[in-house]
Amino acid sequence: MGFRKKQMVGFGLILLFLAILLSFMMVTLNNLKSSMTEIVENRYEKVQASMEIRQLFSRSDREILFAANDANKEERAESLEIINENHSLIESKIAGLSGSLQRVKAKQLLKEFETQYASYSITEAEIIQKIKSGNSSDDLSNLMDDQREKRKKVISTMDEFKDYQEGVMKDTLSNSKQTYEDMIGFVIFAVILSILVISVTVVWMIRSTSKDLQSITKVIKNIDFKNLSVVPRIPVRTTDEIGDIARSFNDMAESLETYNRKEKDFTDKISEQNWIQTRVADIATMYQRIVDVEVLADRFITRLAPMMGASIGAFYLKRGEGEDMRFVKLASFAGDGEDSGRREFRMGEGLIGQCALEKKSKVIDDIPEDFHLVTTGLGEVNPKSIVIAPVVFEDEVVAMVELASLEAFTKLQKHFLNQVLDTLGITINNVEGRMEIERLLQESQAQTEELQAQSEELQSQSEEMQAQSEELQTQAEELRMINEQLEERNRETEEKSKELQVAKQNLEKQAEELKLSSKYKSEFMANMSHELRTPLNSILILSEMLSDPNDSKLTEEQQEFARVINSSGQDLLTLINDILDLSKVEVGKLEVVFDEMNMSELPELLHRNFDHVAKKKNIDFIIEKDKNVPDIFFTDEQRFQQILKNLLSNAFKFTEKGYVSVQIKKADEENVAQWIQTKGASNWVEIKVKDTGIGISKEKQKLIFEAFQQGDGATMRKYGGTGLGLSICREFAKLLGGWVIVDSEEGQGSTFTLFIPSMPEGFKNVGEAIAASPEVAAANHDDSAAPFGDQGEPDAGMMDEEDRDKAKPFCNKTVLVVDDDHRNIFALKNALKHEGMEILTAENGYECLELLEKGNDIDVILMDIMMPGMDGYETMTRIREQSKFENLPIIALTAKAMKGDREKCLKAGASDYVSKPLKLDQLLSVLRVWLTN
Repeated sequence: MGFRKKQMVGFGLILLFLAILLSFMMVTLNNLKSSMTEIVENRYEKVQASMEIRQLFSRSDREILFAANDANKEERAESLEIINENHSLIESKIAGLSGSLQRVKAKQLLKEFETQYASYSITEAEIIQKIKSGNSSDDLSNLMDDQREKRKKVISTMDEFKDYQEGVMKDTLSNSKQTYEDMIGFVIFAVILSILVISVTVVWMIRSTSKDLQSITKVIKNIDFKNLSVVPRIPVRTTDEIGDIARSFNDMAESLETYNRKEKDFTDKISEQNWIQTRVADIATMYQRIVDVEVLADRFITRLAPMMGASIGAFYLKRGEGEDMRFVKLASFAGDGEDSGRREFRMGEGLIGQCALEKKSKVIDDIPEDFHLVTTGLGEVNPKSIVIAPVVFEDEVVAMVELASLEAFTKLQKHFLNQVLDTLGITINNVEGRMEIERLLQESQAQTEELQAQSEELQSQSEEMQAQSEELQTQAEELRMINEQLEERNRETEEKSKELQVAKQNLEKQAEELKLSSKYKSEFMANMSHELRTPLNSILILSEMLSDPNDSKLTEEQQEFARVINSSGQDLLTLINDILDLSKVEVGKLEVVFDEMNMSELPELLHRNFDHVAKKKNIDFIIEKDKNVPDIFFTDEQRFQQILKNLLSNAFKFTEKGYVSVQIKKADEENVAQWIQTKGASNWVEIKVKDTGIGISKEKQKLIFEAFQQGDGATMRKYGGTGLGLSICREFAKLLGGWVIVDSEEGQGSTFTLFIPSMPEGFKNVGEAIAASPEVAAANHDDSAAPFGDQGEPDAGMMDEEDRDKAKPFCNKTVLVVDDDHRNIFALKNALKHEGMEILTAENGYECLELLEKGNDIDVILMDIMMPGMDGYETMTRIREQSKFENLPIIALTAKAMKGDREKCLKAGASDYVSKPLKLDQLLSVLRVWLTN
């Protein structure tokens, strides 16, 4: 509780008791006042009123007696008037008493008095009447007797009323006396209690305050002003002003301790700095007039070791440069040469050599008693602490100092050592400079003597040279003749240079012709692709329709013929794609995109695409992948998968029994380096495709990687194929920075090994491959994203009811087929009509625009690109220029699908793009998307 609060509580209690005492006295006095007021004003007035009524009653009674017996007529009249006035006064007095009475008995007595007085008044009235009428005295005497009886009762009742009021007044007075006595007793008790409470409160206030002040005084007396590092604290027991004084004192004590501590630290630092500066100055004085580095080393280690408290020490100076650089011991302290440490060491050799290499000091503390493994400059020692420090000059270590002590080196000693070594490097350099100057001076003197001897020799040689000059003139004439011959040869050289310039121009012309020839070849390949794909488009669509067992009316044998035709067309399409791929590789324009792929998904992908082949041929298909193969691999995923597809297709094709296995593991770079350069790859993967097939003879193993080559003619006839698969594998592997090798024995199976690098930054030697050559047709456009796609065309006869339900959007839809080839129109017309669509045809762009202008309700347009007159690009552009055909779906169809044609078609106004030869389900899927939208 606060000091101020204590005072307020103490004086508050005193005032409270005084207020209670005064309040009780006021209440008691008020009660006394009320009692006295009742006695004086109430009871006394009632007794007085009763006395006045009695007097008036007695007077009236006398006047009646006077009027009845002795009065004359005038006196009688006056007496009657007095009786009437008294009667009125008595009634008014009775009425006043009746309104002021509170007690029941008083009211009953007054009521009884009123009744008796009323009876008396009646008798009195009869007497007055008799007196006024002059009746006989007998009648009047009877009435007077009656009046006397009633008067006695009235007086008796009035006396009883008066006596009752006087009794009540006596009781009230007695109560007032008792109240007064009680008040006197309570006042005495309250005064005594107040004195006690006030005394206790004052004692409590004084005692609590003095106790806190005594504790503060005691703490202040205990302060040692000569040693302020520890100042006693005052315990803070309260939150009052005294508590604030204690807290302020404690804060002051903490400040004094902090100041004292800082002052002591400052004094210690000044002392340490003086200690360091004194010894640094001592060593600096020692450096004077030293001109030999060995003397410097000996004096330095001899002076430094005692200052550092070291028991043993060594000084090493750098000698030599480059590979011959080493640190040689020049001086030691408390040692006898070899016993005090190593004679020399190289950079990075041992702990001292490592410190020299890192240019950092090292302190070794708490060395075990049995520690003998660390080799320092001092050898195998067992001190308590070792310090190894380099001497650096211009960021180069010029010397090493090593000290050992039986006690741990202090922080002050380490700081002193650093300051000493900071100036030692400069001193060593100065001493070595002076030594070098002295050496050069000696050499200069020796050279001066030698020059004097050489001068004499030169004089004799001058005479000889004069004779040689004449000989040189003769030689100059010979040189002139040789110079003329050189000029002749120079002219011949210029003529040959002109001939080389002409040859260069011829080579440039031939290179331009070769480039033009390559362009013509590319254009020829693109045109051949178009000419081959156009009829192939009709063959594939019609054969697919004929082979559908649900829709075809052909016999089962004829449907089989149609399936054979479709399969042959697919083989022909594959051959075209392979030839185009090989052509792109030859001209160096095959697009290669290096990006990350997930190697962990490769086994599942291979199983998904070749398990059905293994099951069909009843052979095992095994895939093994090592755990150390990285999951993220950077290569062209499309070309990589194409290589594996070709290798596995060959393995399954030439294996009749046994197994085909794929082993994926991380390749050893040294093993790969014997086949191909490994620079630039983050890591290599080795994939082995092994089979138990027919195998390949040694002499045929190089031949199989050439285009259109297989092991022999019998193999081609038995197993089929074009001989392009392995050629494409090796060319693709080269583009990806890898290589393909084969290991095989005829009749024992084959193992093809693919080495492929992970190239996060791409393969820079691939060259500019952004724009593919024009002959790149749709061979890889539609299927390139999924090299491991379906292994054949879907069988049209397997379409179920759900597929037929999806064809319902084609019913009653009108399609406009724009194509200059009647075979394509025929195939598309029959295929789409079979789906319930209405077909309109046009052979060029002009006919297409005419049909649209006629207002035909056309839902979709199939637009061929290469047409005579107006091609597909121009036709689509003109259609889109008309706002009413802005949302009409247009699907571009072309067999000459060059790189960039898709973007060109979409820019011209096509809604979608499909390359020939068309896959019927693909075309229907695209139509379904645009017709439902």
